[in-house]
Amino acid sequence: MRKISTALTFSIATLAIGFLVGACGDTNTPNGTATNGSSATPAANSTITSSAKGLQIGVLLPTTGDAASIGQQMVAVPPLLVEKVNACGGVNGEPVNLVQVDDQTDPKAGAAGMTKLATLDKVAGVVGSFASSVSSAAISIATPNKVMLVSPGSTSPVFTEKAQKGDFKGFWARTAPPDTYQALALAQLARKKGFKRVSTVVINNDYGVGFEKAFVQTFEKLGGTIVNKDKPVRYDPKAQTFDTEAAAAFAGKPDAVLAVLYAETGSLFLKAAYQQGVTKGVQILLTDGVKSPTVPEQVGKDSEGKYILTGAIGTVPGSDGKALEAFNKIWKDKKGGEPGEYTPQTWDAAALLVLAAQAAKENTGVGIANKIHEVASGPGTEVTDVCEGLKLLKDGKKINYQGASGNVDLDANGDVVGVYDVWTVGDDGKIKVIDKVTPK
Repeated sequence: MRKISTALTFSIATLAIGFLVGACGDTNTPNGTATNGSSATPAANSTITSSAKGLQIGVLLPTTGDAASIGQQMVAVPPLLVEKVNACGGVNGEPVNLVQVDDQTDPKAGAAGMTKLATLDKVAGVVGSFASSVSSAAISIATPNKVMLVSPGSTSPVFTEKAQKGDFKGFWARTAPPDTYQALALAQLARKKGFKRVSTVVINNDYGVGFEKAFVQTFEKLGGTIVNKDKPVRYDPKAQTFDTEAAAAFAGKPDAVLAVLYAETGSLFLKAAYQQGVTKGVQILLTDGVKSPTVPEQVGKDSEGKYILTGAIGTVPGSDGKALEAFNKIWKDKKGGEPGEYTPQTWDAAALLVLAAQAAKENTGVGIANKIHEVASGPGTEVTDVCEGLKLLKDGKKINYQGASGNVDLDANGDVVGVYDVWTVGDDGKIKVIDKVTPK
């Protein structure tokens, strides 16, 4: 209770700051978040649409902090979906309203932002967050406030374990599969490539430690050896130097090193490892948290002008849903270019919230929680277009939403099973997908 009270006090204070900033100038960027910089508070980094009626949806994603390079594209997605929904009549006869908060890739900021969304903005559902540590902080506030939280990117297995215990009371789901599946996919990939001895280094939060645990169990079952199993390397998310961690992770002559990182701190770690000379002859295995177009440049080049990350391989939740082509077209028409990682999952998270509210015929978190499994994976007409789904629901029909990321069939724990892209860094420093893998 003390944490919630502190966060609420913080949110009320920063809400006033947000109104003052909004009154003093144009704070909105094209993706609908404020341009107050990394030191801004979550409330100051929020955008509220004009109408106070109708379904209220929050967005809790990072536009600053360690995961900003991924979050900045994700945060641009919900406004596109809401624009489409409102153009075809809204939900329950009213336009959908959107409130966006920058969680700064920080659990404290995420908790403050979630408290604001739940208690001041009175949202029924929230798209968020990306970082598992932030979602852990947010769900502890969303659940008692009866707000449905749908994460498009938090992949820690911890959420599955807590959902099984009933901790979330049905107010949790995610459109990105848990890392138990990605760890299996990466472990299988490592063994396929002949790696027998692997070390691990992870960011010390729910995402990193959860992935590490799942990978170690899977890799050992496949006959592999974890070189540093008894001395796991876990770095502080707020660390700025990584010489000690780099030396420890690459010690013991592993065939490969699994590095579960975020882009900003991860690039510093990988550069430090190279500068120590410990990466030579060792395969770098990466995951979704560091797959950003800017990372190869951030890590840098060697003395011969070659990208340090050239040849690194990794996995990331892919997208193969029936609605993917239509989503890509909307993105290209509105934003130009190709959408980034986790944008299809973000589209599906927002779509499930509006469809569940319409199915419930009420704009409440309880209503959404009661109907979200039904519209995602229950019997009914398969629909890929959110407006078609809303129309059928208004007519009293049942639907089975087929998303952009996949079929988004939620299980009892709010999890989905996905396909994974295998990616690598080319000689030109560009990240490219070279294969797909479905964990078995």
